[in-house]
Amino acid sequence: MKTISTITAGIAVAGLAAASSAIYTVGEVEQAIITQFGKPVGAPITEAGLKIKLPFVQEVNRIDSRVLEWDGSPSDMPTKDKLYISVDLFARWKITDPLQYFLRLRDERSAQSRLDDILGSETRNAVAKHELIEIVRTTRGRTPLRDTLLTDQELAQDIGALVPITKGRALVEQQIFEAAAEKVRVFGIELLDIRFKRINYNESVRPKIYDRMISERRQIAERFLSEGNGEAARIQGNRVRDLNKIQSEAYRAVEEIRGAADAAAAAIYAGAYNVDAVSVEFYDFTRTMQAYGDMISDDTTLVLTTDSDLFQFLRGMQGEADPVRDPGSVPDDGGVASTGRARPAQDPSTPIVTRTDVELGQ
Repeated sequence: MKTISTITAGIAVAGLAAASSAIYTVGEVEQAIITQFGKPVGAPITEAGLKIKLPFVQEVNRIDSRVLEWDGSPSDMPTKDKLYISVDLFARWKITDPLQYFLRLRDERSAQSRLDDILGSETRNAVAKHELIEIVRTTRGRTPLRDTLLTDQELAQDIGALVPITKGRALVEQQIFEAAAEKVRVFGIELLDIRFKRINYNESVRPKIYDRMISERRQIAERFLSEGNGEAARIQGNRVRDLNKIQSEAYRAVEEIRGAADAAAAAIYAGAYNVDAVSVEFYDFTRTMQAYGDMISDDTTLVLTTDSDLFQFLRGMQGEADPVRDPGSVPDDGGVASTGRARPAQDPSTPIVTRTDVELGQ
């Protein structure tokens, strides 16, 4: 009895194991290929649900049915105008023929590797057929936005103008897509879309490109700086000119006022001193004394003739001054007289041509 129970239990366990191996499920985002001894059996299972297969003999190979991503690594390649650029591309794809996909590639890792080869090759071919401007720009006939600070001369030189293109980046991407889609279709893969993710200069030429961009910006900055310096010089020149004009006009006004004041003072003096002869004589005396103060200092030397107007008041001065001799008393005297401190007596026949210090008040 115990033996029968053991056999029954073993049969039940074997039945459960067989049932669990025979029953499987397919998810909403999956496809399945049934293989028997490593070879596909029957059509691919593309509908989700509970399925049955031969236990222990057949195996379920699940394949993703969602849209998958391919993100290639940046690759350096030359353009038609011999510029080396680094291109980073990405794509979207899905498995449309699971059986062909399983027979040719088996798994997603192999599919990604094959996409690397195909898309990388087609991208290199497309980039080599077009200039860099065709790969960078998209819109044809676009009106450029120009800096309002550009001069008419710079605008006439087409500074800021866009280089014309014939295709543009969108058509280059379309060419890569069409060429690659045809090649991946044999693997049971449908290529849905590709796009350039990043386009940059090669690492070796990037510093030179940046230096050239910096040089161009520096030239524009230097032009603005020179224009600013010229404008500053013009403003400074106008300031100096206006200042000189104001100063000259002020000086002219001062001189006019001073001249009018001098004229008025002269008129007052004339009215005051022309009353009689004594007033005139007093005026001459005061003006001569004022002239002495303006002309004579401690180290002043004067050479005067005896008939000089300045000498007439010195002639009557008392003190240690030498006597005044008549110009005609000594031959060849030339009418020269000298005033100053006392000096030793000399022969009257000797001409007097001596210059001494004249001190005011002696």
